[in-house]
Amino acid sequence: MEQFLKGIESVNGEINGVVWGIFGLALLIGTGVIVTLCTKFFQVTHVGHWWKNTIGSLFKKDVIGHSKEKGSISPFQALCTALAATVGTGNIAGVAAAICIGGAGAVFWMWVAAFFGMMTNYAENVLGMYFRRKNANDEWSGGAMYYLADGMGAYEYKDKNASVSFKKVGKVLAVLFCIFTMLASFGIGSMGQVNKIVANVAAAFDVNALSSINVFGEVSLYNVLIGVVIMALTALITLGGLKRIAAVAEKIVPFMVVLFVAGSLVIIGINYQAIIPAFKAIFVNAFAPEAFVGGGIGGVIIAMTNGFKRGVFSNEAGLGSSVMVHSNSNIKEPVKQGMWGIFEVFADTMVVCTMTALVVLTSGGLNGGVFNVSTGAVAEGLSDATLVGGAFNSVFHWGDIGQKFIAIAMFLFAFTTVLGWSHYGSKAWEYLFGAKTTFIFRIIHVITVIFGAVLTSSLAWDISDTFNGLMMVPNLIGVLFMLPLVVKITKNYIDRKIKGKDEAPILNYKDGE
Repeated sequence: MEQFLKGIESVNGEINGVVWGIFGLALLIGTGVIVTLCTKFFQVTHVGHWWKNTIGSLFKKDVIGHSKEKGSISPFQALCTALAATVGTGNIAGVAAAICIGGAGAVFWMWVAAFFGMMTNYAENVLGMYFRRKNANDEWSGGAMYYLADGMGAYEYKDKNASVSFKKVGKVLAVLFCIFTMLASFGIGSMGQVNKIVANVAAAFDVNALSSINVFGEVSLYNVLIGVVIMALTALITLGGLKRIAAVAEKIVPFMVVLFVAGSLVIIGINYQAIIPAFKAIFVNAFAPEAFVGGGIGGVIIAMTNGFKRGVFSNEAGLGSSVMVHSNSNIKEPVKQGMWGIFEVFADTMVVCTMTALVVLTSGGLNGGVFNVSTGAVAEGLSDATLVGGAFNSVFHWGDIGQKFIAIAMFLFAFTTVLGWSHYGSKAWEYLFGAKTTFIFRIIHVITVIFGAVLTSSLAWDISDTFNGLMMVPNLIGVLFMLPLVVKITKNYIDRKIKGKDEAPILNYKDGE
């Protein structure tokens, strides 16, 4: 088994170095920048409008009320299911890992990725809504595979001398996207999440009689049993389809986010004297990293790369993943659902990830406590997986209640991510093999949960990063190719809804409904 895992690690390392090299990062951030420019900084210039139509509309019945339409969910359920998939271990252990590897400056690059990622996610959702259609089960289906095949694939360039059809290119990219999505659902949506659940639960609620028995290598019987329990819970919910996943997500996600942010604010408030130095370290170290990261441009690249990678792992902007659940919304206006995509990235990174970063950086001061900003040293007995738990324990230390709180939060965050990604993977499977066979994928996804309990932490995360990068490439090619359409739909919406012009709405590529 150990030799097999080493082989996987070697192959994965080679692929990871390509997809997360200069090309991948330039494609990811470049797309966000281009969409932001072409929509005239929509996330800033229309902040009041998208805020009012997302979080500001939560008490409206048409936003939170459950849809009676088959396979359709409310905008709020779509958001909660998308957040269930995005607000996961990346927000806790992922942020801690980024800081441990890239220093405090990695947080700044996470913010940069999120700022432009808001508009990448917006564009994905607009295209997803515009190109969605009903499947064989009379349920909505949307995602990058559809705007690649039906959007990019329908384009044909002609001039006097020749014509170029993108039909085959669009279909090939759609198939590749689906394959990468299914693989990603096993990485970011299963193994990576479960790995962190097991590490935190085993540390916070140790049962020595079980943890002292090793099944193979350093994997204990306790770890395997936790994995089996998670696998059973996953099967209970995901095999019931999107409606059941959404029903669970809308109950758990708001509760867990509010509770985590509240706990984080208490810790940051107690360590208030370190808040300004923490922000200073974030901005300064983004361009002048500490010695443990590396000097000069090399150190900046390390901080930038880890910030971008963990940012994408956290908010998934650019992957084309959350489109597959946003497209199940019962509203018809593409831009309205696109604005929920903006809020999704804002809530995930600008709020939750920032809370995590400040908890780590302020706990005990910047040159001590759980993490030393100058040396990169982590407090004894802690790792990137348990760093936030240690920070909470420094304040809520009675009976290790802080560590237990984070273990529970990690379980809820990561478990709901597993649920959300089960839906994403099943939609990719549906595109390739048909809606009637998606239960086969869900069963396979449930089985992969156990592997997250036995893989090493670094390998589980590296595999997740690789699958993310592979999934990102065809999706962003599609977004860039279809950007003129996104701009056209956005302008049409602004003219109608904000400027009050009398124009026909642009809603769906088939029938305009």
